[in-house]
Amino acid sequence: MRNFILITGLAVLLTCISFCTGKTKKNETDSPYLNQNDTVRYVGMETCRLCHSDKYESFRHTGMGMSFDHATRKKSAALFDEAHALVFDSMHNFYYKPYWKGDDLMVMEFRIEAGDTTHKRVEKIAYIVGSGQHTNSHMIDVNGYIYQAPITFYTQKQEWDMAPGMEDGFNARFSRVIEFECMNCHNGYPEPVIGSVNKYQLVKTGIDCERCHGPGGLHVERVSNNILVDTSNEIDYSIVNPKKLPIDLQNALCMRCHLQGVDVLNDGATYFDFKPGDKINDHWNIFLPRFDGKNDKFLMASQADRLMQSKCFIESGKISCITCHDPHVSVKETPVATFNNACIQCHSAPEVTCTEKIAVRQLQNDNCSGCHIQKSGSVDIPHVSISDHNIRIPGRDDEKPEGTFIGLKCMTDDAPSAYTMAKGYLHYYESFTHDPLLLDSVEKYLQHITLPEQKRTIQIHLYYVQQDFLAVTKSAASFKPNDADAYTAFRVGDAWMENGKYAEAIPWLQTAEKWLPYDLDFRFKLGSAYLLHGDIAEATKEFQFILTEDPKYEKAWNNLGFIQMNTGKTQDAEASLLQCLQLDPDYLQARINLAELYIANREKYKAKQVIDYLEKHNPDDPQVSAVMLRYRAI
Repeated sequence: MRNFILITGLAVLLTCISFCTGKTKKNETDSPYLNQNDTVRYVGMETCRLCHSDKYESFRHTGMGMSFDHATRKKSAALFDEAHALVFDSMHNFYYKPYWKGDDLMVMEFRIEAGDTTHKRVEKIAYIVGSGQHTNSHMIDVNGYIYQAPITFYTQKQEWDMAPGMEDGFNARFSRVIEFECMNCHNGYPEPVIGSVNKYQLVKTGIDCERCHGPGGLHVERVSNNILVDTSNEIDYSIVNPKKLPIDLQNALCMRCHLQGVDVLNDGATYFDFKPGDKINDHWNIFLPRFDGKNDKFLMASQADRLMQSKCFIESGKISCITCHDPHVSVKETPVATFNNACIQCHSAPEVTCTEKIAVRQLQNDNCSGCHIQKSGSVDIPHVSISDHNIRIPGRDDEKPEGTFIGLKCMTDDAPSAYTMAKGYLHYYESFTHDPLLLDSVEKYLQHITLPEQKRTIQIHLYYVQQDFLAVTKSAASFKPNDADAYTAFRVGDAWMENGKYAEAIPWLQTAEKWLPYDLDFRFKLGSAYLLHGDIAEATKEFQFILTEDPKYEKAWNNLGFIQMNTGKTQDAEASLLQCLQLDPDYLQARINLAELYIANREKYKAKQVIDYLEKHNPDDPQVSAVMLRYRAI
């Protein structure tokens, strides 16, 4: 009994020591780094600067250090003269003009018809994304909700153009949400509003020290208490030094942002869970398409994927990103010799091994990296030239022809589950291409999912993207709304709405809103369900909540205006509908509602102005034909 008490006491003591030192078991294998404990706080790079000022000063000039900041003249790399600062979206007939108003960067959207300006909307730019080496993109902030502006400055070509993904008819104007997935790689970790997808309490200004070293609270505490480690002889486990990580974890740290593809979060995980020393698949998995040919078209931030295709990477087994790159020093300021020395670590000096002609080598100053890491464009960002990290011999390794798509590869897990693979294919289908063959793959993996809840989630998602809304609702018959996650609940609710069953849609959409109360699209869908069901009071609450959060959410202005015009609030209805059209002059339903309002009030002159616009821009729409008949009957 006495021995039992001693052993038990020792176990409790060890447990307390482990807890107090900040060590926690996150996975099957503990990390030796104590700052991975979730209780260790982030301290900010200004605190790091107190002891590491040299690293701080050089890092803040790197692409990562300059990744995100307030929109100031100093931050902007753009040109604003008459010859450059104008972009025309010919698909939607909008002009965009960026300009400075005092110290504020503004973007004006306008339309000219028959020599007159028929539309003008001006937005203030809150943040500029990008170091200026390739681009400056622009963000607006509406009460904490962050959206991307529709134009970007491409610094290499010194020109303004539509933002990536907004060209060729896909202009989202000022409504492309900057979700956590985007923010978590382009910036230091923000403080998101819980229950939202793009609302933030605090937005940082640039990737910071703790993104690569982990939270610094424990390290600062120990140093402040003179608990020091001689790092020339041993590892300081109070904070991560990436150079001391195994090669695979070094690469995982860089891959979390430089392995761009289709990201699929693990159930219950967030993009802010990753800490240096983790494996990526502890939190999410990344998928990329594979082809049966060369297909060297690649995404801009896919340096890790390109590197992993290199013979150097495959055969050496010891290359990581920091083999060639010092993250504290800008690539532009890194001497060419630094990159070439990394090559010489494995290869003899070029005068011994290089098979290129002497004259060519001399012309290139024996620049190994300049020859074997070639410049290329990317499929997702126009007007840029980037380094293709697929290290290869030019010409010799480029003979393979273009191939066809053969499937998705999970880049972060050698043996992903069927559930994970099915999610990857669904995400790829929704994000990149609506190829029905992708859904055939989902069907295949669906058959191998064993957990009923996972199988149900994938089945509903599959039916939803196939727009088989009846099958969605049938699949949901076996469980209740409160048993669903936010997105499954939304899909079921939306399916009920597509089936015209608004009462049945409401409890599912209420569940989606419960999980994500600040997802304004979820709230709009619920408000629309209330409206179509005839619950005007609840619908009004939803639309008013949306407009309190984001007064530029034009769809809510239209629906609120519709309610007001049908409840006798004529002036309020007119103001709401005009506000909607000021934000989006092409919102057809709002213009039809406005015409109906004027016709009902026998305001013939105002009605004619709206009708003339509809006849000019939407002559073939059946709703327009119907409202014209009612106008003529006044």
